[in-house]
Amino acid sequence: MSALQVQGVSFAYGPRQALQEVGFNVAAGSFSALLGPNGAGKSTLIALLTRLYDLQHGDIHIFGHSLRCEPRQALRQLGVVFQQSTLDLDLSVQQNLAYHAALHGLGKREAGARIDEELARQQLGERRHEKIRALNGGHRRRVEIARALLHRPRLLLLDEASVGLDPASRLALNQHVRTLCSEQQLAVLWTTHLLDEIATGDDLLVLNRSRLVAQGPAGELGDDLAASFNRLTAPAPQPMEVGR
Repeated sequence: MSALQVQGVSFAYGPRQALQEVGFNVAAGSFSALLGPNGAGKSTLIALLTRLYDLQHGDIHIFGHSLRCEPRQALRQLGVVFQQSTLDLDLSVQQNLAYHAALHGLGKREAGARIDEELARQQLGERRHEKIRALNGGHRRRVEIARALLHRPRLLLLDEASVGLDPASRLALNQHVRTLCSEQQLAVLWTTHLLDEIATGDDLLVLNRSRLVAQGPAGELGDDLAASFNRLTAPAPQPMEVGR
């Protein structure tokens, strides 16, 4: 069974088309990268995947559950790290996680055990009582990943999660998520506009000007990923002006 199926999804903001007949699959236990320049439609797709926006055309299935017909069952399978942090800066790491666990209906004992487990996995156990504002960007992202995994989803969605991090922290975060993917058999959809976050063996999805313009193993796009990406996302040719 696919972790994620996007089927013929189109979305418009009034007259402006943001997505046009987008369709792809993410395999269970795989690391897939959604790549595209700014304005390609990635943010709209993330909003649809997380039900921030309602679907207009097409459907999305998460482990077989339709977001249209079974939204609660679908979203139970999904953990999300948004581009903009949603942590409460004045609460501690522990308090942020406990609040999220309560929202998912976890009892205090079960929540405590899962928080301990995820903080250990993220190597943040010693920082559980620190306020979020005292953490650097990389550690805040790890707290958000821990929070996203508390309800034990099978699909983890990270929307431009490395934005604002220095190069070393970006690399460490990317490698950390890949380790989680392989060790826990999580399906991961990693959205980015940065080519250095893509590995040759990744399942790659390239979105440009509202359409999916390429999909498949990143290595099949050629040895020079940057050149292939530039070709796929080149600006549309402008019509020639005819002189009077």
